[in-house]
Amino acid sequence: MIGYSPYSFAALNRTVTLPTQSSVSVTADTSVSTAGQLLQDELLQGVSRTFALTIPQLPEPLGLVVGNAYLLCRIVDTIEDEPTLSAADKQYFCRQFVAALQGQAAVQPFAEGLATQLSAHTLAAEHELIRQTPQVIAMTHRFNAEQRAALSHCVEVMAEGMMEFQAAGSVAGLNDCAHLDRYCYHVAGVVGEMLTRLFCDYSSAIARQRAVLMPLAVEFGQGLQMTNILKDTWDDRARGVCWLPRDVFAAHGLVLADMDPAHHPAAFSQGLEQLIGMAHGHLHSALRYTLLIPAHEVGIRRFCLWAIGMAMLTLRNINRHRDFRSAHDVKITRRAVGMTIAATRIAVRHDRLLRGLFYLLGTRLPR
Repeated sequence: MIGYSPYSFAALNRTVTLPTQSSVSVTADTSVSTAGQLLQDELLQGVSRTFALTIPQLPEPLGLVVGNAYLLCRIVDTIEDEPTLSAADKQYFCRQFVAALQGQAAVQPFAEGLATQLSAHTLAAEHELIRQTPQVIAMTHRFNAEQRAALSHCVEVMAEGMMEFQAAGSVAGLNDCAHLDRYCYHVAGVVGEMLTRLFCDYSSAIARQRAVLMPLAVEFGQGLQMTNILKDTWDDRARGVCWLPRDVFAAHGLVLADMDPAHHPAAFSQGLEQLIGMAHGHLHSALRYTLLIPAHEVGIRRFCLWAIGMAMLTLRNINRHRDFRSAHDVKITRRAVGMTIAATRIAVRHDRLLRGLFYLLGTRLPR
């Protein structure tokens, strides 16, 4: 469900965080213990090697909060993905979790209750995350007021979306593009808003761009999530869900419920082309967002650029292989990941060069 940076970096080693400078250094409470940070790092390594790689690129005080935010979102994701829970059970646990996060309920009953309900279908690392939820939330509660508010709002909106779209999910797809926009907002756009609030809290220079950054943050999240949806089309369908919009494919004479990974009619390719173009447009907004971050904030820029680069490469693969049958068929290579990281390290401070790299990646994509 979580869509802000969905691309696999599993083959890469953890990188060293490079120092950055900020005009304001608004940090988490110093009472956050080394043991708490180590636990958070360990949990991140278990549940997402993507974020375990990208979060350390952020300046240290900001990375601590973003890492905690990811774990909170992953808890919601774990509830959503547990196949043995009924829709009512998922709503119950989501509400209980949000209440605990906001300090309106005790967290231990939530953690113990959910832990007993998780099956072997849920990853061992996610079982451990649920058991450690009290420690994760204890760290959240030590952050400053704006950081806590940003994290709480994001998790609440994400949980509400999970409950809404669990009921709507089917192989028939979403109603239309507006429905797709709403879905992407709940699972990714709100994450972009949260990150922007954290970036603004960290840096007064970034905060001065807040009014421009916030709508672009939603588009940033939508571009990443749409790429994820397209990549996972057939894997999701095997699970009985489809997040593609019916209206796009109906305009070409295709009923989504009748799709078959072994048969790719021209109508499917035409609908896919339209959605690739939409995602490409949103990623262009993601680049605009990144270039509004001051050039000296190389850690934040790198955090954003790696996600954009991986998304663009994935869209290129999908566009070249529109007859793909699984996410594995359009997976980007280890070499491509390494080249993207190397290129963004060189270009991270240079806006003109970054625009040129984006243009080159998108030359063959629908617009």
